[in-house]
Amino acid sequence: MKFLLLAGGRAASAPETAAAADYLKRASLAGRKIGLKEAGLVEIDERKANWLEAVPKGGVLAALDERGTNASSAELASWLRKHLDSGIPALALAIGAADGLPAPVKAAARETFAFGRATWPHMMVRVMAAEQIYRAVTILTDHPYHRV
Repeated sequence: MKFLLLAGGRAASAPETAAAADYLKRASLAGRKIGLKEAGLVEIDERKANWLEAVPKGGVLAALDERGTNASSAELASWLRKHLDSGIPALALAIGAADGLPAPVKAAARETFAFGRATWPHMMVRVMAAEQIYRAVTILTDHPYHRV
């Protein structure tokens, strides 16, 4: 399965882009043990692109939104495991830009998660989401990165 972090806006060479890319690279490498073929970031130019077209055919879309479910790292790992075991080709997690996610993306998402009730800068959320995917992979592979 392929994991995609769909992120609204363009980050160019922001330090957050490098941090998110590093966590996704780590998730890709460690995830091979559990069937994760790749983890990557796709930037969506909201003025030109349709978010839903970025989800690979047969893939599942989830969203990050302040009104979503607050899940623990272990719960996110279980969520990832469920999708790895389902045989879907791709899992995409959408993060809105400064104005959040468009309504059609929220409506198409099978699940919606939140990182607490606080409002976070969308560039920081990219890093937080990438780190949580890496953490989920380490939980599933019994790597010591995640300490309980």
